[in-house]
Amino acid sequence: MRKLRVAIIILALIGVAAVVRRALILFGVLPPAVHPVYGIFDGDFALHPTTVFLHIIPGALFMLLAPTQFIPRIRENYLWFHRLSGRILVVSGFIIGSSALVMSLQMSIGGASETAATLFFDMLFLFSLGKGFYYVRRGRIAEHREWMIRMFAIGLAVATVRPIVGIFFALSGLSPHEFFGAAFWLGFTINLIAAEAWINHTRSKLPPVIIPSTSEK
Repeated sequence: MRKLRVAIIILALIGVAAVVRRALILFGVLPPAVHPVYGIFDGDFALHPTTVFLHIIPGALFMLLAPTQFIPRIRENYLWFHRLSGRILVVSGFIIGSSALVMSLQMSIGGASETAATLFFDMLFLFSLGKGFYYVRRGRIAEHREWMIRMFAIGLAVATVRPIVGIFFALSGLSPHEFFGAAFWLGFTINLIAAEAWINHTRSKLPPVIIPSTSEK
């Protein structure tokens, strides 16, 4: 359990660092990364700054707030914060997912393979977010938890992809266009498998508890 929390914190910090780096590049504070062989391979981001900012700003909120949703002490002692941050996450998640659909078609480094991966998992992200919201509104907390874990795992996979890309750079000898698609498929799939394993490991054997939803109070 502790190792899992540490891994989540590390990945969330990677995600926040990626957001900060991208913002500083778009503002001209940092120069874009230039590979000695492949040059600038992510220059398309600078061509669509509005879409990128619409994606990364709520993305930073997601990385900071989503881990707190799964801390029992916060849920038990600070329910108001859990609910408030949950509402912020729902709004942020739909903005992230919607903007990611556009970015998948406009800013693909790895070609069709990367586009297919980002489109598939983005739609799964939005579906999981919708299901999680649907169940919490009906007070079905067990189902809500499971779908939110899936949503969070997919969102966090953006950070998982980063070290995988680094490994490809260091060991494969392939160009970014050749390996980015595989890196995205691996990152998202690893996170989703981990999420399903955790859901099955922690799933209660008791019937799901149903509590009155907010709308019914």
